[in-house]
Amino acid sequence: MSMTFRTAEFIVSNTDYKKCPPGDKPEYAFIGRSNVGKSSLINMLTNYKNLAKTSSTPGKTQLINHFLVDNQWYLVDLPGYGWAKVSKSKKQQWKKMITSYLLNRDNLYLLFVLVDSRHLPQEVDMDFIRWSGENGIPLAIILTKSDKISKNKMFTNRKALESRLGQDWKELPKIFTSSAINKTGKFEISDYIRTTSK
Repeated sequence: MSMTFRTAEFIVSNTDYKKCPPGDKPEYAFIGRSNVGKSSLINMLTNYKNLAKTSSTPGKTQLINHFLVDNQWYLVDLPGYGWAKVSKSKKQQWKKMITSYLLNRDNLYLLFVLVDSRHLPQEVDMDFIRWSGENGIPLAIILTKSDKISKNKMFTNRKALESRLGQDWKELPKIFTSSAINKTGKFEISDYIRTTSK
């Protein structure tokens, strides 16, 4: 039976994985290019309009943000990679912060990589997905903003993504389609988190 999450609360923001909450609960992190819709997706999944801070300005999320859901697991909003208008040194800082979190967080069950469904595969996304795979980080992909394109375009872009992934992966990561506006993917992603955390 599909169920949504019941409770969600913001716990803490950090720049260092060592200061994250105790690793005693499964953790599901969300990452993607700046402005791909990470915070909106977290708000949709948890039924809280302003749980994660959203902004039309890329680079709003600058910290590792932990949200406790149903007192059972954490959802983690990570800074975006890509074209946020920040200095080079800031980008390096984010990269180091994200990398050390992903490589050292033992209770990270799954990394959701968000990809904008309106575009054909972007190199920055493919590079990040490849890096995650090479480092043994379990991941799934969420195609966001599906309300903004036609079904045909979605089909074409998804096939292109699968084809690119097939060059590096014997078995493709799980791919979800979502829209924070239409609530597309809400139950599928919630169920996936629920089943993989057992």
